[in-house]
Amino acid sequence: MFDGLFMLGDGIAHFLTPISLFNIAWATLLGIVIGALPGLTATMGVALLVTLTYRMEPDQAILCLMCLYAGAIYGGSRTAILLAIPGTPASAATTLDGHPLAMRGQAGLAMGLATSASTMGTIVGIVCLALVAPLLSEAALQFGSYEFFWLALFGVLISGQLTALDDPLKGYIAGILGLLVAMVGMETLHAHVRFTFGITALSGGVDLIPAMVGAFGFAEILAVMKRTVEARVVTSADRVVPRIGEVARYWKTSIRSGLIGTFVGIIPGVGEDVGAWASYAAAKRVSKEADQFGKGSQEGLIAAETGNSAVVPGAMIPTLTLALPGSAAAAVLIAAMFIHNIRPGPLLMVENPEFLYQIVAILLFSTLAILVFGLSLTRPLLKVLAVPRERLMAVVYVLCVVGSFAITQRMFDVYVMIAFGIIGFILREMKYPMAPLVLGIILGDLLDLNLRRGLQLTNGDPSPFFTRPISAVICIVIVFTILMSIPAVNKRVRSLFSRGSTASPP
Repeated sequence: MFDGLFMLGDGIAHFLTPISLFNIAWATLLGIVIGALPGLTATMGVALLVTLTYRMEPDQAILCLMCLYAGAIYGGSRTAILLAIPGTPASAATTLDGHPLAMRGQAGLAMGLATSASTMGTIVGIVCLALVAPLLSEAALQFGSYEFFWLALFGVLISGQLTALDDPLKGYIAGILGLLVAMVGMETLHAHVRFTFGITALSGGVDLIPAMVGAFGFAEILAVMKRTVEARVVTSADRVVPRIGEVARYWKTSIRSGLIGTFVGIIPGVGEDVGAWASYAAAKRVSKEADQFGKGSQEGLIAAETGNSAVVPGAMIPTLTLALPGSAAAAVLIAAMFIHNIRPGPLLMVENPEFLYQIVAILLFSTLAILVFGLSLTRPLLKVLAVPRERLMAVVYVLCVVGSFAITQRMFDVYVMIAFGIIGFILREMKYPMAPLVLGIILGDLLDLNLRRGLQLTNGDPSPFFTRPISAVICIVIVFTILMSIPAVNKRVRSLFSRGSTASPP
């Protein structure tokens, strides 16, 4: 424990330099602006910034990416409150109570509460990250190829189910598409080239960064071209800094929502929007003011913002310890870490233990920056919302092209970006979630490598995949997850539990 505190102190001291503080300031502010502009998501921002941080020192590059990520998740609350249009999917639940507060002339108070709640959520998540990640990393050292195969499969499946609640099959299909994309190129064990169709440029596989930039950036450009209606922007706000009593009144809601958001972040590929909705639903269920939810409830606003912000540090727990991204943006962060020769996974705490506490320090600094910018720059940030979307998308297009070309200097990567942009746009129009697709691309190599490595160790005998204790548990969880996505089974299980809870006593 004391070693962890010493490393955390070293991590904080490491970033107390002028260049680090400057990077914290501009990256967090840029993240807030990106989050506040509808259509520009945290994942898109991180993917575009990866290409601009390529020549930075690894610690400064990760610092910028993490600060932008945290800032963007918070920034989405601006348009959610003022326009009832979530700047990012993570802020969708914020619109339910944030906008009614704004309509009552309390837009500034709503944004102040959102800022305070976001700060509290991130702090709760940071504490969990510092406590849980070392323990999980130590446990993960016991995992072999069999366990990692099932973990990768579970990550894709659970992401598909929880990001497509109306039709989990669409989530599974998106995940399978991602796995198929990951199979393209030279496989790891024997260097066989697969599914390249004679295209030499595909021998090394599909580069994740151009694929992500296309799926989230270029696809959004196509979506904006389809939409022509612009919302009117409210550019006035009342008191921004909330009173201590207004925040402290809902301290139980803040802690509960922070823990829920952190837990959601640990689940691979689920993301901040699920954390916000889960926290909002839990708060409404136990609140004494449940009838006010959806009508301008301060408690509902705090629950949603605390929940989505807590997912950010929560998502870093599986990202750092298992190399399983806890969100779509975390998937891009994994790619950025590999670019900068940082290897997330079970060995991270053995080979580079101080990196975990540097991440904790970065999140602490970004939280402080969000608090300062969120409370002091409310009115200037309102002006950013008046930028026409068409002009904004022109800038995004240039960044997409430059970013895709910058890492390898190949025009082929630009074509990959455009192709994935078209694919992403079509999938969005058909209501397919993007997170499972991204997670499939990230985890495909892990799944494929550990499946074949496990079979090699047993001369083709698959039984250890089902008989080793941890593998068996994960396999059972996967089967249960798939069964619960079948409406008839789900309904039957729910009826059994409800019947037991409503049965009258003898």
